[in-house]
This record gives sequence, structure tokens and C-alpha cells, in this order.
Amino acid sequence: MKYQNPVVSGFYPDPSVCESNGKYYLVCSSFQYFPGVPLFESGDLVNWKQIGYVLTRKSQVMLDKINSSGGVFAPTIRCVNGRFYMVTTNDTTHQNFYVWTDDIHGEWSEPIYVDQGGIDPSLFEEDGRVYFMSNGADDNGVGGVVQCEIDIATGKKLSPSRCIWQGSGGRYLESPHLYKINGTYYLMAAEGGTEYGHMITCARANSVWGPFEGNPRNPVLTNRNKAPFIIQGIGHGDLICDKHGDWHVLSLGFRQQHIWRPYHHLGREVFLTPVQFGADGWFTCGNDGTTDEFYEIKGDFEQKPQLEFTFANTRWDVEWCFMRHPHMENYELSDEKAVLHGTAVTLDDVDSPTFVAMRQREFHMEMKSDVRVDGGIGGLTVLITENEHYDILLEQNETGCSAVLMLNIGGIKHRQNSIAITGNSAQLIIRADCFGYSFFVAQDGKETQLGYGSTKYLSSEVAEGFTGVMTGLFAVNGTAEFTNFSCCYKNA
Repeated sequence: MKYQNPVVSGFYPDPSVCESNGKYYLVCSSFQYFPGVPLFESGDLVNWKQIGYVLTRKSQVMLDKINSSGGVFAPTIRCVNGRFYMVTTNDTTHQNFYVWTDDIHGEWSEPIYVDQGGIDPSLFEEDGRVYFMSNGADDNGVGGVVQCEIDIATGKKLSPSRCIWQGSGGRYLESPHLYKINGTYYLMAAEGGTEYGHMITCARANSVWGPFEGNPRNPVLTNRNKAPFIIQGIGHGDLICDKHGDWHVLSLGFRQQHIWRPYHHLGREVFLTPVQFGADGWFTCGNDGTTDEFYEIKGDFEQKPQLEFTFANTRWDVEWCFMRHPHMENYELSDEKAVLHGTAVTLDDVDSPTFVAMRQREFHMEMKSDVRVDGGIGGLTVLITENEHYDILLEQNETGCSAVLMLNIGGIKHRQNSIAITGNSAQLIIRADCFGYSFFVAQDGKETQLGYGSTKYLSSEVAEGFTGVMTGLFAVNGTAEFTNFSCCYKNA
């Protein structure tokens, strides 16, 4: 079966994968958004269905007033003796912790903390012993991939933290994962930074403690020299063996806006790349160490991406999320409508505005909703940070109601256009392609364009940080009712 990358589109970075009972489970980073750590299930490694989140309670993760791109970094998921563990970093509090569950569709435990620093933690189990690794400094101050043995019940260290590998020489060593394959220990990591120089490297050893020998052909996977090419930033991956005995790597990557336009705004997405082990025991990935758009995988099935999202065909506790910890008394959410009770907190604030959103999944998009306001403002937004977002909204005050387009770039808050409307309701529409967003208001079947904003200014290259564009509903200082919502994509 031929499949197309990415296999999970939109802002779902830092994928980690495990297998249990013939199903595959995937987690991704969530940063300042809540619930934290999106959780997916698949039967074939290509079609992934989000089944929920791992961190669903405020007690599990501190997100109060953290900066954009702070919070939950780089989770790893593993299944040990039928129990699932998700280990991650709260980069804001500088704590590594894990949670567990015996029911992948149920609730996860309260966090168990490990007294080892660094980021991008991972777990490896062998013969009842559990090893915890991260990228940081060991007990002697030596930097690199650091490992200790832990008591999985308590998180207590059972050995000193030791540096076991320092990478192949690339900057920003991260994302360590350890595997035992055919009697050999393989350590895979990412280097080069999660931008255009990103790459996956590996090493191997005969012991869980090393010494680890780097692959002489490192990096084993990178698109850093594959230009001009849409797929870039390939790195931060996790190996998985499928039911046919074939190996793959699920990695992050991003799609730049055009072959001659090196900006990306959809965030870092999930790519699936085949892996082959050679006679020398080393593995290679993809097409001569690069990830392409199309590959073949064994199996008789079709790739079926979801291209239309409505209130009725999504779940508020699965596909949708909030900015930091939400004040749920401000939300009335159902299959037919969303009623948002706005406060004085806005999308510009490092706080929790009345805002609920999904990831933008493709370049070509139409998002629309009928919106009715009762005081204050309410509308639709495409947002990447507090300082970079485009908002089309209805604003009601004592003189009437207006449809307004706000373009917020680099902290500059510009009222691009405003027109008076009849009454206090209208349809708001955002249409997008790889180059920009066009904004419309419609009443009585007549559309009026309020303006245009370039996708370039909502890109990671301009806005900085590690997230991607979110498509959201919001309200400020009043109540906004949203009905007939849809967000439709073209996979072009």
C-alpha cells in the first residue's frame, strides 16, 4: 500500500511510539496547551486516530502563565508488562516525570518525578530493570545522553547518572531512545537543532551502559541537504517494528510553504520512514538517508485522512484543546454549538483566555462559523503565539456591532479593517493557502473581504518557538455563540 507523508499532519511534534496487542500508540509534545500530550492509536502505522490526551488533570502538570513553547516537551511512550508509561519534561519547572495507566483509553496516574535533569527523557526495560535516560549532564557534570537505573514504582534512582554517549558532533543533542535488537543495544538520538539542520544519529554497544560506538555513516536520516524540497527538519524519531517484521522510524518534520519559501507555520508534523538493517548490523533510513513524501508499506488498507471537522464529528476532549489550564465555567460546549463567556484576558496575554482550538492540518483550509455576540468580542483566530495571530471578530458596544480584522505581528496589534454590520450576528470565514489567509464576513448571503495576512508572519521562522498554527474560537469581555462551525481542508 502506498502512503503519503506526513501521516499525522499539523502541530504534533516529537513523536514517540510503542506497540501493544497488535495496536500502535503514539504521543506528541503539547507545550503550553491543555490537556497535555495528545495520544493516538493505529492498526497500521499510517492511519492514526486521536483517542485522547495523557495529561488531563491540572494536578498532573503545571501550566499556569507559562510562556509559549514552555511546558510539556518531548514525551516517550513505552509498554512494560502490559502497563503503559509516558515520560516527559516540564521544561518550565525543569522536572522530568512519568505517569502510567493499565487502560490506554482511561485515566493516567499522578506524576512520579525522577531526580535526573535534562530534557527528552526516555525509558528502557530489560529483565525487570528499568533505565531512565535524558539529554543533560551526569552526576559528574559530563554532558550528553545521561542514564540511570530507577525503581519504576517510585522513580527513585538505583544508580548514579552516567553519560553514555555524546553524539556525533552535531549541536543540540536530544531525543535519546534505547533499543535491544538481535542482541545489540542501539541508541538513537537527534542532533542539529529542530530546524533545517535537524538529523537522526545512532550508536550501538554490547552493554546497556556502553561504550557506544557511533555509526560511521551518521546521520542515518536527515533532509538538511535535500533542497529545494518541501519536507524539511526531519529528526527526533522513534523506531518501531511492524507486524510484518519490517522496521520504521516515526519522526518529526515540517513542510515549508513553497520550495522557494523557507518558512513553515503548520508546526512540526509526524512522518513515517522505512528502515533497513544491513549485513553489518547498522540500519539505514528512507531514500539514502532522507524522508520522502510517498512510500510503500505492507498491508491491504487505504490511507484515510480526515479533511472536515465540525462540532458534531469531533470531541471537545479529544481534538480540541485550551490555552494553559482553562476556566471551564466559561465554556458551554456541545455537538451543536459553543458558547464562550469571555473575560478580560485576551489572546495577547500569557494567561488562559476564553479560547478553544484545534491544530491547522493542511495549507489549504476554509474555516467558518456563524457567530453571535452579546457584548464584548468573539470570533475566529489563527494563532501561533500571543504576539503572532490573525483574528476576525464581531465587536459589540453601545454604538452597534462591527466586523473587525486584527493582524498581530511581533507584538504590533494592528486593526486592519472594520465594517458595521446589521444586528449582532454574522458568518465569519477564513480561507487559507500556503501563502496567506483571507478573511471574510457574510450577511444575507453577501460576503465582504476584510483583508489578508501572510502565512510567513505566523511561521516558526518569524514567531519563533516550537508550536504551530492553531485554529480557534475566542471571546473577550462578553459572550459569543458559535454555530454551524466547519473547518475543511484540501490535501494538496
